[in-house]
Amino acid sequence: MFELHPQLAENTVLLGQFKLSLVMLHKDANYPWCVLVPKRSGIREIHHLGESDQQQLIRESSHLSEVMTSMFAPITMNIAALGNIVPQLHVHHVARFEGDAAWPASIWGVKPPIEYEPEALTRRVERLRASLVGEGFEAQITVDDSGSSQGFTP
Repeated sequence: MFELHPQLAENTVLLGQFKLSLVMLHKDANYPWCVLVPKRSGIREIHHLGESDQQQLIRESSHLSEVMTSMFAPITMNIAALGNIVPQLHVHHVARFEGDAAWPASIWGVKPPIEYEPEALTRRVERLRASLVGEGFEAQITVDDSGSSQGFTP
Protein backbone atom coordinates (compact mmCIF):
# COMPACT_ATOMS: atom_id res chain seq x y z
CA MET A 1 0.00 0.00 0.00
CA PHE A 2 1.29 3.47 -0.93
CA GLU A 3 2.31 5.76 1.94
CA LEU A 4 3.80 9.22 1.59
CA HIS A 5 7.25 9.48 3.16
CA PRO A 6 7.06 11.53 6.41
CA GLN A 7 9.72 14.01 5.23
CA LEU A 8 7.68 14.81 2.13
CA ALA A 9 4.53 15.16 4.21
CA GLU A 10 6.32 17.53 6.60
CA ASN A 11 7.87 19.75 3.90
CA THR A 12 4.87 20.09 1.58
CA VAL A 13 1.22 20.98 1.28
CA LEU A 14 -0.89 18.55 -0.70
CA LEU A 15 -2.57 20.21 -3.68
CA GLY A 16 -4.30 17.15 -5.11
CA GLN A 17 -3.50 14.31 -7.45
CA PHE A 18 -3.13 13.25 -11.04
CA LYS A 19 -3.84 9.72 -12.21
CA LEU A 20 -0.36 8.58 -11.09
CA SER A 21 1.04 11.22 -8.78
CA LEU A 22 0.28 13.33 -5.77
CA VAL A 23 0.90 17.02 -6.45
CA MET A 24 2.52 18.91 -3.60
CA LEU A 25 3.61 22.51 -2.97
CA HIS A 26 6.90 22.76 -1.10
CA LYS A 27 6.59 24.97 1.98
CA ASP A 28 9.82 26.86 1.19
CA ALA A 29 8.64 30.27 -0.04
CA ASN A 30 12.09 31.11 -1.45
CA TYR A 31 10.99 29.55 -4.76
CA PRO A 32 7.81 28.49 -6.56
CA TRP A 33 8.40 24.77 -5.93
CA CYS A 34 6.14 21.79 -6.54
CA VAL A 35 6.76 18.07 -6.17
CA LEU A 36 5.18 15.08 -7.92
CA VAL A 37 5.11 11.80 -5.98
CA PRO A 38 4.00 8.71 -7.92
CA LYS A 39 1.55 6.69 -5.83
CA ARG A 40 3.55 3.47 -6.11
CA SER A 41 5.01 1.57 -3.14
CA GLY A 42 8.70 0.75 -2.95
CA ILE A 43 9.73 2.90 -5.92
CA ARG A 44 12.87 5.00 -5.61
CA GLU A 45 13.85 5.70 -9.23
CA ILE A 46 11.95 6.58 -12.42
CA HIS A 47 13.38 3.53 -14.18
CA HIS A 48 11.75 1.33 -11.50
CA LEU A 49 8.31 2.37 -12.78
CA GLY A 50 6.61 0.33 -15.48
CA GLU A 51 6.65 1.78 -18.99
CA SER A 52 3.09 3.13 -18.86
CA ASP A 53 3.76 4.76 -15.46
CA GLN A 54 6.95 6.33 -16.83
CA GLN A 55 4.96 7.83 -19.70
CA GLN A 56 2.23 9.03 -17.34
CA LEU A 57 4.82 10.66 -15.07
CA ILE A 58 6.27 12.56 -18.04
CA ARG A 59 2.77 13.77 -19.03
CA GLU A 60 2.06 14.91 -15.47
CA SER A 61 5.46 16.56 -15.14
CA SER A 62 4.99 18.37 -18.44
CA HIS A 63 1.54 19.61 -17.41
CA LEU A 64 2.82 20.82 -14.04
CA SER A 65 5.78 22.54 -15.73
CA GLU A 66 3.50 24.27 -18.24
CA VAL A 67 1.23 25.50 -15.44
CA MET A 68 4.14 26.76 -13.37
CA THR A 69 5.69 28.48 -16.40
CA SER A 70 2.38 30.17 -17.17
CA MET A 71 1.85 31.25 -13.55
CA PHE A 72 5.34 32.39 -12.62
CA ALA A 73 7.10 33.19 -15.96
CA PRO A 74 10.48 31.83 -14.81
CA ILE A 75 13.69 31.97 -16.84
CA THR A 76 13.87 28.20 -16.52
CA MET A 77 12.25 25.26 -14.77
CA ASN A 78 14.56 23.02 -12.76
CA ILE A 79 13.17 19.49 -12.71
CA ALA A 80 14.94 16.82 -10.69
CA ALA A 81 14.35 13.42 -9.13
CA LEU A 82 16.78 13.29 -6.22
CA GLY A 83 16.61 10.47 -3.71
CA ASN A 84 19.67 11.10 -1.58
CA ILE A 85 17.71 11.81 1.61
CA VAL A 86 14.12 10.67 0.92
CA PRO A 87 14.09 7.11 -0.47
CA GLN A 88 10.72 7.56 -2.24
CA LEU A 89 10.47 8.63 -5.86
CA HIS A 90 9.55 12.31 -6.03
CA VAL A 91 10.18 14.83 -8.79
CA HIS A 92 10.93 18.45 -7.90
CA HIS A 93 9.69 21.27 -10.16
CA VAL A 94 11.28 24.60 -9.26
CA ALA A 95 10.64 27.85 -11.14
CA ARG A 96 13.95 29.74 -11.28
CA PHE A 97 14.68 33.41 -11.79
CA GLU A 98 17.82 35.52 -12.06
CA GLY A 99 18.31 36.96 -8.62
CA ASP A 100 16.32 34.30 -6.72
CA ALA A 101 17.70 33.16 -3.36
CA ALA A 102 20.15 30.68 -4.94
CA TRP A 103 20.61 31.88 -8.54
CA PRO A 104 22.42 30.50 -10.47
CA ALA A 105 23.36 27.65 -8.12
CA SER A 106 21.24 24.67 -7.15
CA ILE A 107 18.61 25.47 -4.52
CA TRP A 108 19.67 22.75 -2.07
CA GLY A 109 21.55 23.98 0.98
CA VAL A 110 22.06 27.53 -0.30
CA LYS A 111 19.49 29.40 1.82
CA PRO A 112 17.43 28.30 4.80
CA PRO A 113 13.77 27.69 3.97
CA ILE A 114 11.38 30.61 4.42
CA GLU A 115 7.82 29.85 5.55
CA TYR A 116 4.90 31.24 3.59
CA GLU A 117 2.76 33.83 5.32
CA PRO A 118 -0.62 32.07 5.88
CA GLU A 119 -2.51 34.30 3.40
CA ALA A 120 0.20 33.90 0.75
CA LEU A 121 0.13 30.12 1.19
CA THR A 122 -3.66 30.03 0.80
CA ARG A 123 -3.49 32.19 -2.35
CA ARG A 124 -0.71 30.10 -3.89
CA VAL A 125 -2.51 26.82 -3.13
CA GLU A 126 -5.82 28.07 -4.55
CA ARG A 127 -4.18 29.49 -7.67
CA LEU A 128 -2.19 26.31 -8.35
CA ARG A 129 -5.24 24.09 -7.85
CA ALA A 130 -7.33 26.21 -10.22
CA SER A 131 -4.55 26.26 -12.83
CA LEU A 132 -3.82 22.53 -12.67
CA VAL A 133 -7.34 21.57 -13.75
CA GLY A 134 -7.12 19.24 -16.72
CA GLU A 135 -4.90 16.23 -17.38
CA GLY A 136 -6.95 14.36 -14.77
CA PHE A 137 -5.99 16.64 -11.86
CA GLU A 138 -8.24 16.34 -8.80
CA ALA A 139 -8.05 18.76 -5.88
CA GLN A 140 -9.48 16.73 -3.02
CA ILE A 141 -8.20 18.49 0.03
CA THR A 142 -8.46 21.70 2.01
CA VAL A 143 -5.68 23.62 3.71
CA ASP A 144 -6.24 25.02 7.19
CA ASP A 145 -4.62 28.19 8.57
CA SER A 146 -1.49 26.31 9.65
CA GLY A 147 -0.89 25.00 6.12
CA SER A 148 -1.76 21.44 7.11
CA SER A 149 -3.65 19.29 4.64
CA GLN A 150 -6.89 17.66 5.67
CA GLY A 151 -9.40 15.31 4.17
CA PHE A 152 -7.18 13.61 1.60
CA THR A 153 -6.85 9.88 1.16
CA PRO A 154 -4.44 8.82 -1.60
